[in-house]
Amino acid sequence: MGLLENLLNTIDGYVWGVPMLVILMGTHIFLTFRLGFIQRYIFRAIKISFSRKREGDGDISHFGALTTSLAATVGAGNIVGVGTAIASGGPGAVFWMWLTGVFGIATKYAEAMLSVKYRTVSANGMICGGPMYVLEKGMRCRWLGVAFAVFASVAAFGIGNMVQANSIAMLVKDTFHVSPWITGAAVTVFTAAVILGGIKSISRVCEKFVPLMTVLYILGCLVILALKFDTIPDTVMLILKSAFTGQAAIGGFLGAGMKEAVRFGVSRGLFSNESGLGSAPIVAAAAQTKHPARQAMVSSTGTFWDTVVICAISGIVLVNSGVWTRGIDGALLTKTAFTAIPRVGPVVLTIGLLTFVFSTILGWSYYGERAAEYLFGRRAIIPYRWLWVGVVMFGSVATVPVVWSFSDIANAMMALPNLISLLFLSGVVHAETKDYLRKDIDSLPNSL
Repeated sequence: MGLLENLLNTIDGYVWGVPMLVILMGTHIFLTFRLGFIQRYIFRAIKISFSRKREGDGDISHFGALTTSLAATVGAGNIVGVGTAIASGGPGAVFWMWLTGVFGIATKYAEAMLSVKYRTVSANGMICGGPMYVLEKGMRCRWLGVAFAVFASVAAFGIGNMVQANSIAMLVKDTFHVSPWITGAAVTVFTAAVILGGIKSISRVCEKFVPLMTVLYILGCLVILALKFDTIPDTVMLILKSAFTGQAAIGGFLGAGMKEAVRFGVSRGLFSNESGLGSAPIVAAAAQTKHPARQAMVSSTGTFWDTVVICAISGIVLVNSGVWTRGIDGALLTKTAFTAIPRVGPVVLTIGLLTFVFSTILGWSYYGERAAEYLFGRRAIIPYRWLWVGVVMFGSVATVPVVWSFSDIANAMMALPNLISLLFLSGVVHAETKDYLRKDIDSLPNSL
């Protein structure tokens, strides 16, 4: 097992090295300019996203699709992942995380657009879509679609299930001294009650659950910042300065140069918002929408909320706390920063992690299910759901050091076919966007 772990860590470090980060960030920047800085419509997109009325073919509303994708995207990475970036890259990493979110909006828009355009209807009348269908129908390259679906179904059990369930169990054990077996059983029952009902059941829960958990976490962070509001201006200036100059050693902190700030800020930002991985477009394809670009607008707001807002606030809280100077690692840094504020901090962190992680289990269950259906047909749906429920229990009580590396590798393998389709079909995205902005009465009058 030790040999396998070392091997996977080596492969993980290679596939998520500089080339992958350059490809992902390069795609973000290319699509931003190709689409005439589509980010300028973000506030109009937010307005559209709150619509629950039926606007066209699909299984769930705009809002349901958005909250389900946010359920999978907003997770432990928004809390602990930010701490990891700061611990390794210094305060400047917060700025680079935020910047990946700004540019990542264009990529999230493009992949959602293509997934809606090339979606199909299954034999049971349900909408199916995602990068696998884009690769098959848009690029006429089914083998790449199969490759994406294989890696998506594998990655889902790791990063979207086992490690999330394990994180919940360990957090409850450390905080409330409850056995992982008890926590695992409770999470398993709740998961089964939601996902066995399919996407409509998942979206109904997410529509109520995700906005509440996000608002509570942001409010908690704002309370923590309010308790030390006098140092916020200096904190923001430190983040901006460190982004371009690095940060000299302070106390136990070893210091990080600009290279480290960029590297860890970009990598953690990409992991946080998942723009380019091809996961969120799977649920975007199920939305009721009258134009592919309209749902793409809504989907792009997911990256805005996840990284531009939540990660930025988390980063300011961590840097403002001052504990990043102690030379401690990401997870411990986050815990120390939040527990530095008596009563309020621990409550915010515990509730935030519990809700974020559980929502990730719900969202990724749908991604994995759709990938399995693409590979094996309708007969795979029910067995996959039951297998998913069982793995939640297993992940709660197991030690999963290998799963992280294996899931990261699978995520990278998911991203590559998806990025190929985004670059190859960028002209289609441009044309559809231009058509939407010209015709839709709710859109701004600007054209590309």
